[in-house]
Amino acid sequence: MDPRLAAFEQLLNIMDDLRDKCPWDKKQTLETLRYLTIEETYELSDAILEKDLEEVKKELGDLMMHIVFYAKVGSELNAFNMQDIIEGINEKLIRRHPHIYGEVKAEDADAVSQNWEKIKMTEGRTSVLGGVPNSLPAMIKAHRIQEKARGVGFDWDDSSQVWAKVMEEQQEMLDEVNEGKDHTKLEEEFGDYLFALVNYARFVGVNPEDALERGNRKFIRRFKYIEEKAREAGKLIHEMTLDEMEIFWNQAKAEERS
Repeated sequence: MDPRLAAFEQLLNIMDDLRDKCPWDKKQTLETLRYLTIEETYELSDAILEKDLEEVKKELGDLMMHIVFYAKVGSELNAFNMQDIIEGINEKLIRRHPHIYGEVKAEDADAVSQNWEKIKMTEGRTSVLGGVPNSLPAMIKAHRIQEKARGVGFDWDDSSQVWAKVMEEQQEMLDEVNEGKDHTKLEEEFGDYLFALVNYARFVGVNPEDALERGNRKFIRRFKYIEEKAREAGKLIHEMTLDEMEIFWNQAKAEERS
């Protein structure tokens, strides 16, 4: 037997045992597992950003266990089982890759994406954007909306056009700031500005969610450096002046670069 299949069969058998014998596992439902799966997904995301491949492997194992768990619960509800899940994704992948399993030609990734979106519209969807979950974080949602629109040809031609749009939206936002009268309108203009920035990031090959998270982590590292230096000086950070904090901030930057 293929060792991959043997390992997967063992996981299925373990899940059968846990569901039958473990008090905690017996109690779980699709709903109780949901938030745990979200947590595991973010842990995987952290490991990827940290480039910790050993941790990536572990977190993928945790997610695989969750999928097997859902399949087990689904089988008990007579709704679906692991075979249904795998056969369903197999059929979808074959159907959505006609350039591999059919006669369609696709010479690059853009052509594949366009074919993918066209095929999904034949599967009962009424909107190209219908596959974007409402509950996605806003920045990820903006990125996915733009990718979906690009898949059917609704996109700018080059990055210079997108940057011009960014500058246009920035000015509209600043105009609203200077007006200072309508907070709702300012929020709307700020949202348009962020949406344009996400679009530009996509055009220059940057994932905006990953970029912002790396920026978050960089800020945390440097701020903790300031706190550490404050403790070494026998001070509380709120007792430091902004100029003092700026010195340590620049030290942190210099150490990172070296």
